[in-house]
Amino acid sequence: MFDLITWDVFMKIRSFRAFRFDSAVVGDSGDCIAPPYDVINADQQESLYEKNDYNIVRIIRAKTSSSDTDADNQYTRARDYLDKWISDGALKQDSTEAVYAYVQDYDLGETHLQRLTFIALAELEDFGDVVKPHEEILSKPMQDRLNLTKATDAQLGLVFMLYNDPGQTAEKIIENAASETPLIDFTDDQDVRHRLFAITGEDDVGAIVKMMRDKSVIIADGHHRYTTGLTYARQSSNPAAKYQMLAFTNMAHEGLIVLATHRLVANLDDFSMAKLLAGLAENFDLTTLSFTDDKSKADAKQKALAEMKAQMDKDNSAFVIYGPDSAFHLAVLKDHAVMDAAVPDRSEAYRSLDVAVLHKLILEDILGIDQDRRAKGENLQYVKDTPNAIDDSIAQVDAGQKQAAFFMNPIKMSQLIGVTDAGERMPQKSTYFYPKMFTGLTINKL
Repeated sequence: MFDLITWDVFMKIRSFRAFRFDSAVVGDSGDCIAPPYDVINADQQESLYEKNDYNIVRIIRAKTSSSDTDADNQYTRARDYLDKWISDGALKQDSTEAVYAYVQDYDLGETHLQRLTFIALAELEDFGDVVKPHEEILSKPMQDRLNLTKATDAQLGLVFMLYNDPGQTAEKIIENAASETPLIDFTDDQDVRHRLFAITGEDDVGAIVKMMRDKSVIIADGHHRYTTGLTYARQSSNPAAKYQMLAFTNMAHEGLIVLATHRLVANLDDFSMAKLLAGLAENFDLTTLSFTDDKSKADAKQKALAEMKAQMDKDNSAFVIYGPDSAFHLAVLKDHAVMDAAVPDRSEAYRSLDVAVLHKLILEDILGIDQDRRAKGENLQYVKDTPNAIDDSIAQVDAGQKQAAFFMNPIKMSQLIGVTDAGERMPQKSTYFYPKMFTGLTINKL
């Protein structure tokens, strides 16, 4: 462990001895890793259960049963799995403290990218000048993560943090570490390659610790996990609970990418596409691209999405809306001043967000999907911008499973910084940092 100098405001981090899957016991340790709990659907859950008897899904998203009781449920079973895996040697604690280098290689279209991250323990800070959240959280997943933490006394998933270091101190150290044999090396079903390395040299760890001393951070992903850490630390008498396992990525690094999260609308009793378009006409310029067959449909989709992106380059709020009327509709906000009146208590940075425009002026004011209804999750589905996301969403509308789809541009990093600097949070699911950081690479047992 490395000594830290006391500053008024800074991120205090340290090395640690992680528990990791031992390939000598589990076989391919890559088969034991999983995406974050909140992106695992029922089919993926079943697939991960079948992939390896030691897959971390059994702990982070354990199956439930109608016969569950207070004494036997998904949380107690998660605890039992973790304890048994440690006892059996499937999970083994490293003998040397380290800061862990996490390298992800991925393709975005024709472009190959590499994201460099380091994993360390950090002293938990209440939200404020040092740690800034950027999205709203919901109480149900927060309680779920708290129940799991209480049962296992472990930090399982990574909280993804952003910091700014133009000098790229950590990146140089990570690149050097990546020349060694990885602790784990696997490629997921989206062709993202994940590699983990241990940074153990005192000078290297010390340089990263020193670099972070005057840094504030923004939570990119894992708001519920970080909030769970804060709550658990307040409730626990264990001093180790004051530190959280976090993953840090530099905003100045070119491998950091933000994608959009689209919206699907369903289960509205009085939904009408004509009514929606009529409501949009007041504040939006509408362009309709109709189609009559598969070819013209593909052309209309491509033109609408291309124009939506062009509007982003002009700093305009724009959406592509698809419904059951054989057309793609491009909606461009006429004047951002309308947001000044709609949300006068919010900052200019918040009012500039496409997602804020969508949620307030369209979902809430026209369709009646207010914050309470969004929290219940009955009328809105969030769709991450994966390669097939748009076509899959269109197919759901065509099949009558959803009433309309709203396709969006991603937020800009400058907007993220502006909103968090104002001490505000964006609506839920405003960002999609790609690729996801997997769970099970490192585990911190308290």
